Amino acid sequence: MSKQEIVTGLDIGSSQVSCVMGKRSPETGELEIIGGSKLPCKGVKGGVVINLQETSYAVGKVIEEVEEQTKETVRQIYLGIRGNHIESVNERGALNISRTDKEITAEDVAGAVENAKTIRLSPDREILHTIPQEFSLDHQRGVPNPVGMEGTFLEVDVHILIASSSHLSNIYKSIAQAGFEIIEPIYGLMAVGDLVITQEEKELGCLLVDLGGLTTGLAIYTEGSIRYTKELQIGSDFITRDISHSLRTSLLTAQGVKEKYGVAMKSLLKSDTKFDYTGVDGRAVRTATQKQLVDIIQPRLDQVFVAIEQELKNSNLADTIIPGGVIITGGGARLNGMINATEQALNCSARIGLPQDIGGLESIISDPSYATSIGLLRSEFYNGPGWAPHKFLRGPSWWKKIREWVEETF
Repeated sequence: MSKQEIVTGLDIGSSQVSCVMGKRSPETGELEIIGGSKLPCKGVKGGVVINLQETSYAVGKVIEEVEEQTKETVRQIYLGIRGNHIESVNERGALNISRTDKEITAEDVAGAVENAKTIRLSPDREILHTIPQEFSLDHQRGVPNPVGMEGTFLEVDVHILIASSSHLSNIYKSIAQAGFEIIEPIYGLMAVGDLVITQEEKELGCLLVDLGGLTTGLAIYTEGSIRYTKELQIGSDFITRDISHSLRTSLLTAQGVKEKYGVAMKSLLKSDTKFDYTGVDGRAVRTATQKQLVDIIQPRLDQVFVAIEQELKNSNLADTIIPGGVIITGGGARLNGMINATEQALNCSARIGLPQDIGGLESIISDPSYATSIGLLRSEFYNGPGWAPHKFLRGPSWWKKIREWVEETF
């Protein structure tokens, strides 16, 4: 029996870094989570590195904690990337099959996808991913995989994710400085979507809401494929800051108060429970009530939902998400009453997005803030006809240059 493969996913989130390690069976692809850790990171803001040293330290620390848990050594990682510097477009590519043999090959599919990628980009922009949505063969739409079929004209609709080259480079440098190699950089929203959304929900049409610390990621799926992605510049840390300011306490205490006593909607309060907390000096004991707390939380949460509604209108796909509903994940999904608040605000069904068919540590699997890191480990994400990931330079020469830069600079 083949030895299980150890895989590690590192998510550079909007305000924290999280790491998950799993064992993957080479025969079945089944994944078992064996360790995980997360840390706030002052070096990252909205998924963008603003302090290389702080980010590198947090990366090293969080991976070290996972290594201690699992007694395994990490050398390479799947890297999750986020941020409002990532934008998306839908394009179409086509390829004439002029050979006598009209059977479609994998090379033909790759050629059609490459043709779809011929878009104008500014010097500081690059394509991160190209995800095929649908193939057409001789103008017959709805072909899931044309390889092996016969035809003369192949078309493909793709979803292209474009990122800032400089922001990507800064993330890569922080990983290299921490001493780790990147197997593949992956847009975190794609990874979490493939983990927590069922294929039936993708077919029916649904909305993924990844409520992070400083950003909220949106992904719309219809007819089995992703059609729209967007990063909103608002997240659950905004709620924490509001609580910190209103209750005059530290951000750490405010976070704890939110998680323990916070409720997303006033109508969900069964009683006006009082609770004690420490002031900003860390010594003075103050008292507040859950009603006071929800009066702080609800306006900011309403702002999040208004931003989501506006983006749905901009996408012209608002009606398509109703059948499958809304899947909520990310750290902000842990707020008590999020399902009720989402259903009321967006007028459709909602559920918390947790990993599908994953075994291992329940404390990690059941925590939505780890969903992206776990999603990075799913082998299914890297398969499929025409899948074109970022052409990441993994060769020794590239890493040598990075390491030389680190040694010269630091």
